Amino acid sequence: MPSAYNGRSRARERNSVLSRPEFMSLNHQPLRGGCGPPESRGAPKRAAQPKPQAIQKNEEPTDGGSKDRRESTKMPEEDCMQLNPSFKGIAMNSLLAIDICLSKRMGVCASTSSSWGGCRSMVALLALTGHGITWIIGTIVCLTRSNTLAGQEVLVNLLLALILDVMTVAGVQRLVKRRGPWEMTPGFLDCVAMDVYAFPAAHASRAAMVSKFLLSHLVLAVPLRILLVLWAFLVGMSRVLLGKHHLTDMVCGFALGMFHFSLMETVWLSSNTCQTLISISTLSWSPFF
Repeated sequence: MPSAYNGRSRARERNSVLSRPEFMSLNHQPLRGGCGPPESRGAPKRAAQPKPQAIQKNEEPTDGGSKDRRESTKMPEEDCMQLNPSFKGIAMNSLLAIDICLSKRMGVCASTSSSWGGCRSMVALLALTGHGITWIIGTIVCLTRSNTLAGQEVLVNLLLALILDVMTVAGVQRLVKRRGPWEMTPGFLDCVAMDVYAFPAAHASRAAMVSKFLLSHLVLAVPLRILLVLWAFLVGMSRVLLGKHHLTDMVCGFALGMFHFSLMETVWLSSNTCQTLISISTLSWSPFF
């Protein structure tokens, strides 16, 4: 009897629906702590094995990983901002491109092989009339030969304005470090006057300041006034023709020169102060007299 009962139970198990492969998972009890291999109902429960510390550390999310995920989610927005610039950025880039293109086309005396290469020496001579070293030396020579207090007052203030212009332009050029439209090595006088970079144009700044200074403090006829203004404009343009500066460098140089003139008019030195400075420079000054 027991053998017959066992045979019928085995046949019942074979014919049972739960014994089919697609229903085999119903016979197993899932683990509570993880997704390990399934255990049968009749099998004894195994003790939960602790996971190694290395695996636990890898499974725990770190702060760095969460930050990277947050940054990765932000990157597409930043890329969209770079791919879609503002109207102001587009306008500035367009103006700079036009400035570079026009400046290169106007550099007709950049080398002897240029279209106006034969006029390069004349244009360079015109640019030399607006050089800082030329004006500083000329002002000192005129100051030593001047005998009137009014003339010495004007020349001392002009000398200080020239020194201010040279130092300010050199400082701004060192900060911006913009190269000219054509790659050229600065000359000896340019290195002495610290006129190495393009922005702002030192010759244009100096020509504008000197012309405005002379127009304000000298009594000149109308033709001389027109020639003085034309000279300042041609000095600024000569550096563009030589390929040393861009058009925007020249315009900003003119504006900076006018600012230097306004500044010197504000801090204008009186005749007594100028005489004191002249006495100190000639080593004939005494604080007791």
